[in-house]
Amino acid sequence: MLPTTEVAALDRLASLKKSERMPVIFLGHGSPMNAIGDNEYRRSWQALGAEFGSKLPRPQLILCISAHWLTEGWWLTGMDQPKTIHDFGGFPQELFDQQYPAPGDPAAAQIISQLVRQRASAPLGLDRGGWGLDHGAWSVLKPMFPKADIPVIQLSMDYGRAPEEHYALAKQIKALRDRGVLIVASGNIVHNLRQMQRGATGSQAYDWALEFDQTIGGYLQQGNLDALQNFQKLGQVAKMAHPTHDHYLPLLYAAGAVDVREPMRFFNTSFQGGSISMRSVVWG
Repeated sequence: MLPTTEVAALDRLASLKKSERMPVIFLGHGSPMNAIGDNEYRRSWQALGAEFGSKLPRPQLILCISAHWLTEGWWLTGMDQPKTIHDFGGFPQELFDQQYPAPGDPAAAQIISQLVRQRASAPLGLDRGGWGLDHGAWSVLKPMFPKADIPVIQLSMDYGRAPEEHYALAKQIKALRDRGVLIVASGNIVHNLRQMQRGATGSQAYDWALEFDQTIGGYLQQGNLDALQNFQKLGQVAKMAHPTHDHYLPLLYAAGAVDVREPMRFFNTSFQGGSISMRSVVWG
């Protein structure tokens, strides 16, 4: 049971009513081109989005954690209309023309910040206009919810913090799932751009990429979620899978927001370029 102070904070989310518990999603987003091409990944995101409002309750708010917003401290987007950020280069103009005009929710961001402040050692700051929705967010949300009519708040990641601190913070946002908040974490279980082979098929991957992907997939399947925060103990295979671990950290935010015994399923279990795992997970 939540402490009384936390219940009160949640109740101040006037626009978010108590609901059936929302799922948690971790999406391997891979190349930004997945957002506009006719490919298996985009089609799977479209199919998943279609489940909300039919098989699954429709979200009242989306809280997105992307590999592409790294900060000092933790921040929430707190503007009415977050801008679409094209944080990449060398791609066709069609990709730069993409917009995702989903509204923000400054009031909800303020309350979420207050809720986490009660328990986290470092409170969440509110970004009033410097950021927006980067491609780790909009490239997956646009296929899922093309009408852009569900408010989106993005949560940054303090890259200077240890993995266990990210995992601990994620546990603080779990209660939002009972207020119609869909938590979407966007990264990749294996992400090594330096080793990409452009001609590789989805079934082709380096041995170290397969090993890391299968090890982490095993933890997820077994419900051994606490082990995810110790990924660096896997040694050289972890270093190859993540020369920098910005794309792994969103997985910790998803895993921290679920219960060990919650049902889960994998999808998009293939690779891009031999060194990017697209493995994705839905819990609940």
